[in-house]
Amino acid sequence: MAKFTVRAENNNLFNFPNFVNHKVSIFNTLRPQRLNLLAQNHSLKFRVSCSIIEREKEKALERQRILEGLKVNGELSKKGELISTSGNELGAENEDKEVGFEWSWPPWKNLPQRYKLIGTTSLAFVICNMDKVNLSIAIIPMSHQFGWNSSVAGLVQSSFFWGYALSQLPGGWLSKIFGGSKVLEVGVLVWSLATMLVPYLAGFMPALIFSRILVGIGEGVSPSAATDLIARTIPLEERSRAVSFVFGGLSFGSVTGLLLAPPLIQNYGWESVFYLFGFLGIGWFLGFQLVKEDRPWFSTESMSWPPSFSRNKSMGSSLGELSASLKDVPWKAFFKSKAVWAMIYAHFCGSWGHYTCLSWLPTYFSEELNLNLTEAAWVSVFPPLASIFVTSIASQFADSLISKGVDTSVVRKICQTIAFLSPATCMILSSLDFGLPPWEVVTILTGGLALSSFALSGLYCTHQDISPEYASILLGITNTVGAVPGIVGVALTGFLLDSTHSWSISLFAPSIFFYLTGTVVWLAFASSKPQTFSEGD
Repeated sequence: MAKFTVRAENNNLFNFPNFVNHKVSIFNTLRPQRLNLLAQNHSLKFRVSCSIIEREKEKALERQRILEGLKVNGELSKKGELISTSGNELGAENEDKEVGFEWSWPPWKNLPQRYKLIGTTSLAFVICNMDKVNLSIAIIPMSHQFGWNSSVAGLVQSSFFWGYALSQLPGGWLSKIFGGSKVLEVGVLVWSLATMLVPYLAGFMPALIFSRILVGIGEGVSPSAATDLIARTIPLEERSRAVSFVFGGLSFGSVTGLLLAPPLIQNYGWESVFYLFGFLGIGWFLGFQLVKEDRPWFSTESMSWPPSFSRNKSMGSSLGELSASLKDVPWKAFFKSKAVWAMIYAHFCGSWGHYTCLSWLPTYFSEELNLNLTEAAWVSVFPPLASIFVTSIASQFADSLISKGVDTSVVRKICQTIAFLSPATCMILSSLDFGLPPWEVVTILTGGLALSSFALSGLYCTHQDISPEYASILLGITNTVGAVPGIVGVALTGFLLDSTHSWSISLFAPSIFFYLTGTVVWLAFASSKPQTFSEGD
């Protein structure tokens, strides 16, 4: 025999003075019961109880449920309130047990804090690249509308990287002082608002460039902010997966943006992609307030830090203290390290291939392979889509090697070498005139660019490896140099294209050069050995 009981607990809605200590039960057959309506709290809880004849099975189930955080009849809740009453009113022969179930909202409430932070940060990166790639699609109808040639289109696209480069070091420093969480949410708000301004400013070139600079500034602080979060909360043996999950959001954002942009442009005009994608960033900002509202920044799960390193004082620091904290950064020690210089050059080389392809591949597919806007956008989806798959493999591969005792520096060198040599080889094959059909060229480029995602388990983990405390600042340094290809490379590609009318010379040849030289420098000087960066180093 089984029974089901439904009752409302701790509810002010039923605070009737003439009805105290009543309870209602609903059974297979109706029986008169007492209605228990107590006003003890402002929250409304519903509890479903069941009784089962099989006593021994019920005891085993109770032990299991207690371990999972469920409350057994007769126990007290965390607030000290009686949460259930006995079931002996039906008769002792049933020997009932009542087990209560509580539903918590929001669904992520009981997740460990580091998972919430990593998940929301990855989502921010999805929106980040959606707002980055929207222009690479919209630039085609915008160029037709405003009469821009390739050089002007390259200038408009490269203006994003001016702000991106300017915000790298400030983003790393601010993340160290105020925390990556605060810096990230402000960055998302800035770039989202600036994205929504693009349609209003497109007819006036200086204003358009300024709006894209603002987008670059907002997005430029996000890598350092994410690095700060990962370095503080994720242990070494989980770091490759965390970095890959967060930065893998960029690939997913590219896929989403490239899929959504063409139909939006064709049905609602190119302005629609800026409105919609900007609105998504505003929504993320509002939702992030709910995710973080119940947390202290440092939880018991966070990594330990030296006593001198505290963020509690940051929000109340004066400008003098902030200036002093900037002087405390061991800048000279950074630039004396061969490993840091290897990261700087590797970041520059990887960014050259990534940013030029991100900005120009849709146009390359449209003009060189004679695809229309929709087809070019769909083809452009393949590299980032494949990167999502490769990223998961690379992260598991790297963490597996580290857990088996392989030296971390060796693992990072292997992953970064794959990330450089793979796209270089595929670009060489694509640039040579083998008479390959368009879809074979697409397949080759997709494979090479996808394998470049091994960098997320190589270069992008090295900042946290050598110094978790200064990881955000180190990434700010390398990413500042890494943003230069976005400024120079994207614009130079457009200039060379106008001059030579050759995609092999303008797009592929420079990238191949930097991928090969970057491999040599990385293998010679890169290291993941932890460094203190003290004055004596």
